[in-house]
Amino acid sequence: MGRGVIYQIHSMDAKISSRNEVMHILLVEDNPGDIRLTQEALKEGPFRHELYVVKDGVEALGFVRKEGDYTEMPTPDIILLDLNLPRKDGREVLAEIKSDDNLKLIPVVILTTSDADQDILRSYALHANCFITKPVDLDQFIHIIRQLELFWFTVVQLPGRKSLTQH
Repeated sequence: MGRGVIYQIHSMDAKISSRNEVMHILLVEDNPGDIRLTQEALKEGPFRHELYVVKDGVEALGFVRKEGDYTEMPTPDIILLDLNLPRKDGREVLAEIKSDDNLKLIPVVILTTSDADQDILRSYALHANCFITKPVDLDQFIHIIRQLELFWFTVVQLPGRKSLTQH
């Protein structure tokens, strides 16, 4: 299949961040519309970041393991993972990440269209850090992405980093 598409976006107005730190976000998503919406929501956000996008589970694992075309990629600070992916399902990706001692501390947020109890329970059983059902409404989708950004980059202590509002 070849290398997945990678987008690097830097928010120019780091209003909340008191430091010049860049957050690395890996979006694992095969829907071009959801990719675009996520890009737009993050672009308008208050943090400097790089958004990397891969479109299937095999590429996601290659990225986080720094294999093949991804040897020079940074370790993501957070992964936004869809469940329904080509080549390797998001559930399998989650299981492999959380069972790997080198990767298991990376927060994984499930961002999917599913609201099935079995998907929610299985994701948490596989140690997902959060499960969010994508809203159908455009404004709600953007709102959720921005809330995710605020929560994970200001409230939560990420492994190896302090929140962006701390000095």
